[in-house]
This record gives sequence, structure tokens and C-alpha cells, in this order.
Amino acid sequence: EVQLVESGGGLVQAGGSLRLSCAASGFTFDDYAIGWFRQAPGKEREGISCISGSDVRPYYADSVKGRFTLSSDNAKNTVYLVMNSLKPEDTAVYYCAAGTACSWRSLLYGMDYWGKGTLVTVSS
Repeated sequence: EVQLVESGGGLVQAGGSLRLSCAASGFTFDDYAIGWFRQAPGKEREGISCISGSDVRPYYADSVKGRFTLSSDNAKNTVYLVMNSLKPEDTAVYYCAAGTACSWRSLLYGMDYWGKGTLVTVSS
């Protein structure tokens, strides 16, 4: 059974940092792409970053480029999202997901498997 478990969310002041983790199990980690998505209250889901097992270069949406860093520890089947210079508009539930590819298309349309999410709240 595919499982994706997010952790690391919480409350942080604007300008602060958080590190989210996504622990994956139930599939061959290197064969899948892992993505991070977020959904703010009243807004549509937004794909923000992904990484493919075959490509060490993460893909970032413009909204987080330069502030967020995605990395993968294949030995631990875990993907990390370090979020710096957080803004109140980054407040959302953050989800990790797994799919067959990392691209702008997968960030737009979503992936196959989803975690339950972790809440990030950025206060002004």
C-alpha cells in the first residue's frame, strides 16, 4: 500500500522558515516523482515543486522559486521541502504526492498518490 506522510507544519512568523518532510512507503522510491502541493482556504490547489527519481534537479513554481528548496534522501525514502522567507500568503495545507513524472504538467494536474497534508500557518 502506497503511503505518504507529511510532517513539519506549524505556525511561523513572516520571514521565518520551516522544513516539511514527506516519508514514502509502499513503492519503489527511485521509480517515482514526488511533488509538493498546497491549498489555501478558498483557493485552488497549487503545485509548487517536484523531483523525479531519475533527475536530481527539482522543479519549482514561480511562486516559490528562490525561497523553497526541495531535496530527496533516497536512502530514507523521504523528501524534504525547506521553506525560507515565508509570507502570510504561504499559509495553506501542504500535501506531498507521488506520480510517474515531475513536470509543470504534473504540478498542474496532480499526481497519483497523496498524503493527508500538514498545515502551515504564517503570521504577519
